[in-house]
Amino acid sequence: MNADTTVLWRVNNDSSRLTSPRALIRVFTGPGTLEDLAAHYERVQGVERDMWFTYPAKRLALAVVGGFLLIEGEPAALEPFREVDGTLLVNDAGAHLERLTAEGGEVLDPLHSVPTGAGFTARHPDGSVVEYVEHRPDAQGR
Repeated sequence: MNADTTVLWRVNNDSSRLTSPRALIRVFTGPGTLEDLAAHYERVQGVERDMWFTYPAKRLALAVVGGFLLIEGEPAALEPFREVDGTLLVNDAGAHLERLTAEGGEVLDPLHSVPTGAGFTARHPDGSVVEYVEHRPDAQGR
């Protein structure tokens, strides 16, 4: 993981204007490999990463390149995140939480603050487990 545990960089730091969720496929990678993996996905997709941040409380570093959420960490730190099928970047996590629970979703990790804003994880009635996350600017406007 990046030695600077306060890294937060996003091209668009506020997801409140999204008109539909942005689906992200999770890719897990070991310590010290995130930069090379992000460069690979940039070349494969022909796009540049639009997010890079650390999650110190969970001992992770993350990057988003196109439709991929790349998550770097030690195996033990990654383990709880491997149980989640995917991530949806949404405009309003609270509104999505209300709709999902009204439709029979089971909240596995309640709405809470994350380095990029707020999020929650839920199991859909079909069994899929999805993290919903909204992005908001941090105190420094990043």
